Amino acid sequence: MAYTGNVAVGEPADAHELAKLIISKVAVGPMENNAYLLRCRATGEQLLIDAASEAPTLLNLIGQDGLATVVTTHRHGDHWQALSAVVDATGARTLAGRHDAEGIPVPTDVLVDDGDEITVGECRLTARHLVGHTPGSIALVYDDPEGHPHVFTGDCLFPGGVGNTHDDPEAFATLLRDVETRLFDQLPDETWVYPGHGSDTTLGAERPKLPEWRERGW
Repeated sequence: MAYTGNVAVGEPADAHELAKLIISKVAVGPMENNAYLLRCRATGEQLLIDAASEAPTLLNLIGQDGLATVVTTHRHGDHWQALSAVVDATGARTLAGRHDAEGIPVPTDVLVDDGDEITVGECRLTARHLVGHTPGSIALVYDDPEGHPHVFTGDCLFPGGVGNTHDDPEAFATLLRDVETRLFDQLPDETWVYPGHGSDTTLGAERPKLPEWRERGW
């Protein structure tokens, strides 16, 4: 069955099968967060993006092959409720943006800066620091060597707009600028976007809306 990215809490994960990487998306918790399990086809190594909630659901998705890494996209509590339990069960190392790590109660093993490379087996992700939703939010870009890029945006970019900046015009301007310069200006329209909540989108679907977002201020 073709991947849609449309998942709901309590329902099975949806798997996006790429040439070198399998991306499994599952919705968890009362905030309907998305968690993403990335598996390198060549090595079997796995990386989880946002241990948001429902540790049993995430550990069942991880399975018996273990987990090497958990990346937390930002400090907001709905994105790390299951982090402690997942790390305790798997021994995975933890990564988070340098400027958000202090707001995550589970110790961060690796502080991530803009441009840093994160590996899952033979696959490589590039971190992009996006300021505004939180000080240290990070997006992760996988530039598929046999296809188009894929970007995991946390709560910084959704279908229809950037993340909540809490009615702070300066924070909104900063986030929109970072999303434009570090994502839209560097990646093609085909880039698949995996947000922290809700359905997926593409940069091409959202790009025409940028002037509208700028005008409305959210």
